[in-house]
Amino acid sequence: MGMSDHAFDRRAASLRAASEPFAIATVVRTVNATSAKPGAKAIITADGTIVEGWVGGGCIRSAVSKAAKTALGEGSTQFVSLRPEEILAAEGLKAGETREGIQFARNGCPSKGSMDIFVEPVLPRSELIVCGNGPVAHALVGLADRFDFVVTHCAEGANDFAADTQGRHFVIIATQGKGDEAALRASVTAAPRFAAFVGSRRKFTTLAARLVAAGVPQDALDRVKSPAGLDIGAITPDEIALSILSEVVLKRRSLQRSKGGSDETGR
Repeated sequence: MGMSDHAFDRRAASLRAASEPFAIATVVRTVNATSAKPGAKAIITADGTIVEGWVGGGCIRSAVSKAAKTALGEGSTQFVSLRPEEILAAEGLKAGETREGIQFARNGCPSKGSMDIFVEPVLPRSELIVCGNGPVAHALVGLADRFDFVVTHCAEGANDFAADTQGRHFVIIATQGKGDEAALRASVTAAPRFAAFVGSRRKFTTLAARLVAAGVPQDALDRVKSPAGLDIGAITPDEIALSILSEVVLKRRSLQRSKGGSDETGR
């Protein structure tokens, strides 16, 4: 393993440790002269910047960056084939066209070579905090583990949230009458990506009014979704948990698209 391989691995490990999404682009095939050869790799961050490695010069970076943004936005692998414009035309293809899962792009490099690049998203696992010790809380904990969440169950409801959780966690307050106010206060103080309260809108309004009177900012409480979950007509604890997890997954995918996508992808 060369020094560049060590640098590549260190950068990837650093991004994973920071829970930052990134994509790995790998050259899998080249035809004629190209600056990068099969096996060449690059790490691309959510804004499309190549921060480590090499897959070719500036004439191909735009297409690779766009594919990386799409991969991160959709949470799926991408395959991009870069070819000179005349070869695309000869094969009846157009730059920007997708056929059978292959995205075709123009290679504007003077060398006139062709190359195929595989782009794989590396997404951090979402962290879900469930507060409460009732049937809905337990059902949600059991269900969420199957959807690639890192789950923390605060059975007592008002467990402290670490300072470094700000902007990263999804929080569901399912205390249902046992420590509601303390859990709600802890949640808004932690400023998670998304927070939702299991209970009626009237109950949440009453709790929010007490917290505002105690000095909690109104805008922080306005960001808490109440009642939690999508409207699927849920009645049982398992059904309510399903409606809540569906909403969390919807929010998670929406955040991925907004962070990894771009106007160019239409996402």
